[in-house]
Amino acid sequence: MEAKIDYYEVLGVDHDADARAIKRAYIKKARTLHPDVNDAPDAEERFKEVNEAYSVLSDEQKRANYDRYGDPDGPAGFGGGYADVSDIFGGFGMDDIFSSFFGGGASAGGGRAARTAGRDMGITLRVSLADAARGVTKTITYDRLAPCDDCNGTGAAEGGKVTTCSRCHGTGRVVTVQRTILGQMQTQSECPECHGTGKVIDHPCETCGGQGRTPNHETVKIDVPAGVHSGQSLKVEGYGEAGIRGDRSGDLVVRIEVREDERFERQGDDLFCVEDVSALEAMCGCTLEVEGILEGETVEVKVPAGCQHAQHIEVEGYGMPRQGSSARGSLVVVVNIVVPQDLSKADLDSLRAIAASRGERVSDKTASHEGLFGKRPGRAASAKKASGERHGK
Repeated sequence: MEAKIDYYEVLGVDHDADARAIKRAYIKKARTLHPDVNDAPDAEERFKEVNEAYSVLSDEQKRANYDRYGDPDGPAGFGGGYADVSDIFGGFGMDDIFSSFFGGGASAGGGRAARTAGRDMGITLRVSLADAARGVTKTITYDRLAPCDDCNGTGAAEGGKVTTCSRCHGTGRVVTVQRTILGQMQTQSECPECHGTGKVIDHPCETCGGQGRTPNHETVKIDVPAGVHSGQSLKVEGYGEAGIRGDRSGDLVVRIEVREDERFERQGDDLFCVEDVSALEAMCGCTLEVEGILEGETVEVKVPAGCQHAQHIEVEGYGMPRQGSSARGSLVVVVNIVVPQDLSKADLDSLRAIAASRGERVSDKTASHEGLFGKRPGRAASAKKASGERHGK
């Protein structure tokens, strides 16, 4: 994000303003500029500027970078170290948050009571395979309707009182009776006094307008367990949409997506990797030292004499951790046999003599290795193909 404007000037706050002052200024500006309430031609563009300013000044690291370097991402464009998070499920953003804020979020139809509890929200968190193996704590940021700081979520200003609505007697609905030629017709509708909540406030909070919640740029830490799988969801209770006037908040549902790895192909809790072994090592047998998925982990892999190309060598206990257990899956090494291309004439003569004694077909002339064996497939493709063959795919 490039800092082309003065974010403090956009929000109308001093450079030493605290977090609460910045949030108050943001809400005040955004409420007047949001396209739902402002028809000015430049309202949408100004609303975006206010959002950009708040997204920087409400984040401690970005604000520090901006104050020091004039750029939220720091001197070399480095971010604040936050996790890789996609958009909220369903496309929620600050614009949508404000639309819900203006609507109150309490309306209900068909004679039902107004919804005052907050809704669940969801995000997708992407982690590396190494992070999924060892478990990791990620800090994520997202936008939500959070409890109002100024009224502690009650919706009432200092000295204000919340009382039961006298018109609907706390039901949130009013009954209308009409006389028709067919008799009396009775209908229910939302109470216009309390807007369906059943409660009224004599002095509502100016910041939240009596809702008890305001748009907020939230920061939360997510503990990703070791062995997590793509598609698995983690729940952070109470960090979804805040309820109206202190009612229950929804939950934040974090869907995990594990990125593909360059070295390993995951199948369940097993890990596949391709390792090069020379033809001579494969014939005689050897021991490989393979770097494991965990940091600093080295796995000893014994290649048996007479090993064949694409043969699987399984080492138990060096795959992905199994959640809820100290056990781990297996590391499966797929052998990729490489024919030496730097043998001397004496070496070739010795090999020809051995091959001739076994009745093998041997040429008297040195042939191109590539012509004999063809080009080798890529390592990632070999691992994926091998893991598919192992699982009958």
